[in-house]
Amino acid sequence: MQSPVGKDWVTNGGNLTNQRYSTLKQIDTSNVKQLKGAWMTRLKGSGLGGKYSLEATPLVRDGIMYMVTGNDDVFALNAKTGEILWEHWSQISQQISTVCCGWLNRGLAMGEGMLFLGQLDANMVALDIKTGKEVWRTPVEDWHNGYGMTAAPLYFDGIVYSGITGGEFGVRGRLTAMDAKTGKILWRAYTLPAPGEPGGDTWPAGTEHYSRGGASIWNTPALDPELGLVYFAVGNCGPDYDGSMREGDNLFCASVLAVNAKTGAYAWHFQEVHHDIWDYDAASPVVLFDTVINGQPRKAAAQAGRTGWVYILDRSNGKPLIGIEERPVPQEPRQKTAKTQPFPIGDAIVPQCAEPMSASGYEKAGCIFEVFWEEPVLIQPSGIGGTNWAPMSYNPETGSLYVSGIIRTSAFARYDTKYGLGKAL
Repeated sequence: MQSPVGKDWVTNGGNLTNQRYSTLKQIDTSNVKQLKGAWMTRLKGSGLGGKYSLEATPLVRDGIMYMVTGNDDVFALNAKTGEILWEHWSQISQQISTVCCGWLNRGLAMGEGMLFLGQLDANMVALDIKTGKEVWRTPVEDWHNGYGMTAAPLYFDGIVYSGITGGEFGVRGRLTAMDAKTGKILWRAYTLPAPGEPGGDTWPAGTEHYSRGGASIWNTPALDPELGLVYFAVGNCGPDYDGSMREGDNLFCASVLAVNAKTGAYAWHFQEVHHDIWDYDAASPVVLFDTVINGQPRKAAAQAGRTGWVYILDRSNGKPLIGIEERPVPQEPRQKTAKTQPFPIGDAIVPQCAEPMSASGYEKAGCIFEVFWEEPVLIQPSGIGGTNWAPMSYNPETGSLYVSGIIRTSAFARYDTKYGLGKAL
């Protein structure tokens, strides 16, 4: 589960490290242009329609491909021919009104002869891998209260791990661990700490903002069995563009978080954006790899943020491996802005400064962490990133990370009926 994968692809990220690296050698630069389609299979209309997306990475084992659609329907296919071997229809309600960002499912987990999927109605479901029949179903939360699940879960050593969505509806983010055999909930690790818990003092005193502030988990965790830690990136706080009512750094929003894989106990965190008002949440999965820095072997974790930087950390303690500096940033007292923000040493993957667009009526522009209030300000990266949910990959042969980037500008404003909040151009 940690070694690079070959013909089988048994987790969403390839293995527990989320490296998405394959040892297969049949396709290279000399023959890639010769590739052509082998087969096409229609999935009987599942997830077909304007509201759906098909964003899952298929799993493959022993010549069988397992795919889930935006309607949470699962199909087993002969990987050589595309023949449908079995199908499982979710029967998910089409009346769900708390879906944030499209009807989608980003993948499955596999273990103990089962497939595991999180559904948009916040149910975790286990299917028999040979037949597609339901083995168990656990209501992790209630979709009527704003919860959902879109990320592929992670299976390891008898436990299924899954994040939760719903920050846009004021839910309290969390990672949930379930017994793989029964679906019993073993523990929850909350990404918005209550008063008295680690990070709880970064929220306004005397409030219960922790219970309605966001911090969703949009991605599949990574896991290090030797350290006994599970790692995941955390979304932003709410309201997205208004920080006036949530003074402080607002942990663990826009952070990388590590917890004990057996108990969920807090281990460490690194916050990429203090008191986020730009929707710069951490949505792309954490990637684990081993490297050598200054002649010393180091255990690394990396995450590509919406800020346009890749944050490279020591996965044993969360400390920066190659340097991240706290630098002063522009201030807007009405937004309760943080005085400094983390600036990783090295290059950003996308431009981080916007230019004025006078012809479109946007005169004011700035760079990353520029502040705004009621007057729209052009800022880059936009509210969708940098890097959004798209995953990185890592090549252990070259020591290279491969990152997808988005070059886009947004006009940010707190209250503006003409321009809206963080309107993207």
